[in-house]
Amino acid sequence: MAFESNEQAQAYWRENLRMMLGLLAIWFVVSYGFGVLLVDALNTVAFGGFKLGFWFAQQGSIYVFVALIFVYVMKMNALDKKYNVQED
Repeated sequence: MAFESNEQAQAYWRENLRMMLGLLAIWFVVSYGFGVLLVDALNTVAFGGFKLGFWFAQQGSIYVFVALIFVYVMKMNALDKKYNVQED
């Protein structure tokens, strides 16, 4: 379960960091952007009987966060297999 070379380890962590930054950016946009900054604009749209801005601030960002956890797990498993460092 070790890397074959130092270059392979660096490439693995570079891809891992890029993926984490991308997922964190999505989380930030959904939770802060939709729930705080754009709440007034989103409140003009109704979703399930609630204003969309309110929904993102109260529940939507949580659902997105949980979905991002599952996306992270799937992508990390694929990355581990790509670099042959998966757990058996």
